[in-house]
Amino acid sequence: MTKSETTIQSFDGTQLYFSKDIVENAKAAVVIVHGLAEHASRYDYVTEKLNNRGFNVYRFDHRGHARSEGPRTFYSDFHHLIDDVNVIVEAALQESGDTPLFVIGHSMGGFATSSFATKYPGKVKGIVLSGALTRYNTKVAGELPMDLPAGTYFPNELGSGVCGDPEVVSAYANDPLVEKQISVDLFNSLGYGMEWLKQHAEQFVEPVLLLHGANDGLVSEKDSRDFFGDIASTDKTLKIYANLMHEIFNEKAKDEVIEEAIAWIEKRI
Repeated sequence: MTKSETTIQSFDGTQLYFSKDIVENAKAAVVIVHGLAEHASRYDYVTEKLNNRGFNVYRFDHRGHARSEGPRTFYSDFHHLIDDVNVIVEAALQESGDTPLFVIGHSMGGFATSSFATKYPGKVKGIVLSGALTRYNTKVAGELPMDLPAGTYFPNELGSGVCGDPEVVSAYANDPLVEKQISVDLFNSLGYGMEWLKQHAEQFVEPVLLLHGANDGLVSEKDSRDFFGDIASTDKTLKIYANLMHEIFNEKAKDEVIEEAIAWIEKRI
């Protein structure tokens, strides 16, 4: 297995951190899209599991996050989030050739991934969503849009809700690459984005596996149930895990969840 870290230029020139974990004779490739305020390296364990099963893995940090350029945790337009994913997918497609490509998106990355598949259908073989923000049933930032001046920032208070494993919560709090503040502009952009995603639900036709923790305190599992009901996919699966919180790939039961995702992908190669 070979790992490489580089940067990739997005559609508007913003440089995004981009990493690749490549295996010999890969049978599939996966792009991982991380969540709000976190970063690609929090998916090392998932990546290792995917590599062990013969999948190449491509990861990046969202703009304004960790090692990528851009104003911190800031979006003026939710389409920037979608089009960054598209740039990464295009790069992965170029490298993988005929190898089937899938995208795994978590939380805000789940919004980005489901929106990417809505805006750019038919590019990948399937989508896996984890605790994806596709509706706004839990008003984690209050009502949107917030009537606050552009450039206003809030402290990142997501930590306590990320996981039922205290070690994960502690590591998150002490991780220098986890963003400590989040802009009102990002939340407002996501608010408009979720409306857009809902309005265009019939354009989502990809094979999709929706995974969600029943005890997710940041993104309601009802988001995934609503999204599942609204989309036009003919191959769609929904699984809600009892007792799990937001980061189902980091919970004590993570191996079961990751296996579910891998088995689903393997059936579609």
